[in-house]
Amino acid sequence: MVFKKITLVGRSTESFDHAVDDAVDRAEETLDNVQWVEVAEMGVEVGSVEGREYQAEVEVAFELE
Repeated sequence: MVFKKITLVGRSTESFDHAVDDAVDRAEETLDNVQWVEVAEMGVEVGSVEGREYQAEVEVAFELE
């Protein structure tokens, strides 16, 4: 088995959990064989958005065919 990892950034105005879910949902919609996700970094955008935008950088691992 060979796996590839990519980095995605999920976003949410609600919470870090929702930001992670945003990235995982997108990965599962567009990639086959998603095996695991590792949260690499979290941050909050406050300067250029109204309110707050929670961001979660995640590494998605999926099996190559």
